[in-house]
Amino acid sequence: MELLLALAFPVLGAVLLAFLGARRRAPALNIGSGLATFIACTALTLRVMEHGPLLAGNEQFFVGPFNVFLVELTAFVGLTTALFSRPYMRIEADHGRLSPGRLRLYHSMFQMFMFTMLLALTTNNLGILWVAMEAATLSTVLLVSLYRTPASLEAAWKYFILCGVGIAQALFGTILLYFAAEKVLGAAGSTALLWTHLAAVKGQLEPTVLALAFVFLLVGYGTKVGLAPLHNWLPDAHAEGPTPVSAVLSGLLLNVALYAVVRCKVLVDGALHTGMAGRMMMGFGLLSVLLSAFFLWRQKDIKRLFAYSSIEHMGIITFAFGMGGPIANFAALLHMTVHSLTKSAIFFAAGHAAQKAGSQAMDAIRGLIGSSPTVGWGLMLGTLAILGMPPFGVFASEFLILTTAMREHPWATPLLLLALGVAFAAIFGRVQSMVFGPATLPRLAHSPALLPVFAHIALVLCLGLYIPPALAAWYRLAAAMIG
Repeated sequence: MELLLALAFPVLGAVLLAFLGARRRAPALNIGSGLATFIACTALTLRVMEHGPLLAGNEQFFVGPFNVFLVELTAFVGLTTALFSRPYMRIEADHGRLSPGRLRLYHSMFQMFMFTMLLALTTNNLGILWVAMEAATLSTVLLVSLYRTPASLEAAWKYFILCGVGIAQALFGTILLYFAAEKVLGAAGSTALLWTHLAAVKGQLEPTVLALAFVFLLVGYGTKVGLAPLHNWLPDAHAEGPTPVSAVLSGLLLNVALYAVVRCKVLVDGALHTGMAGRMMMGFGLLSVLLSAFFLWRQKDIKRLFAYSSIEHMGIITFAFGMGGPIANFAALLHMTVHSLTKSAIFFAAGHAAQKAGSQAMDAIRGLIGSSPTVGWGLMLGTLAILGMPPFGVFASEFLILTTAMREHPWATPLLLLALGVAFAAIFGRVQSMVFGPATLPRLAHSPALLPVFAHIALVLCLGLYIPPALAAWYRLAAAMIG
């Protein structure tokens, strides 16, 4: 029942908002749908924690240690984004940037996006996982192009084409996976793509076919993760879409796409008994970290700056999963959590500042600490957190990843340190002048839209100081399941 409600509430919200999304109470309905989804996901999480992994729907759905807290994180970020978007989108409509029809499209597609994310996380069927990721692409394309400006339409088309090509590669990889499974499990139809069935017989799957399948799956889903050199869509999509869309793209979509890659890696490792999948993930991850760090120096748009930061951090997480082992997997799962919370908070603060300044150019935003202390402190604290300053949670996860790399792959450690240092200098230098430079904006009133910013930062700070035993136990169980 909890799983059914967690999937039903966003679908119901999308249908209602497709008709009522332009009404005055539509934002409240959007928040209500997000709150109901969060409560259902919390109940699902408590059930799994108490009774263990859950198989439902004729084994088509599986919720276990690896995905249950990602489900909770997705629902939480969706709820806080809905809270932020209520005043933000109202101001956008008041400024004439959004018509009633576009508001209706935004609210309905936002809930549809939440449904696709939760479906991708909870399904046990790798075919349905592919369908959910494709549906997520279609819904977010409409959100990225919401403003209908030439730049937003170009960004949406680039996103659609690149991710469409990527998801086609993932489809081919899924077909190869089915081909290998059918040899062992028999002509069982869709049940041959159930992850629990495949994991049980992964040692019997044809290694050559699975190795080829993983190449296509990594390239396909890696496009959605934003791994270099397939990252070109991500900065444009983040910069040209509404700020709430940037927050969920960076905080949710990238996590879910990487979750799909790791699910497939478990099968490949069991079939090949070699480090092929891990080495590929380490290579793509390290390339993403290095390229994004140097691209950060060229950015003049605040949202593009943090979009490249997302590429950097997803590269770090991918590298950690590629290393494997209990500590690296634990650190990667922790980093997924704190990055999702921190980056969405940063986009909330940066979007609010850009909206008040009337421009996303960093040169047009100065002296936030004087004109709007809440925005200024929110942006600065979020920046310090994402740059890995102690005692925030990002520091803890990056420290674990770096120390593991020093011990197991010392050749990669100088490259990671170089990229982290370059990224720190590029981001901190720009944000510091935005927050503490000479004021260019009139004094702004405090906005309730910033409450999610400080809620997210407080959680990231808590995770840097103390990880609750239940969460730590999940990280350990999930790390063991990944291998």
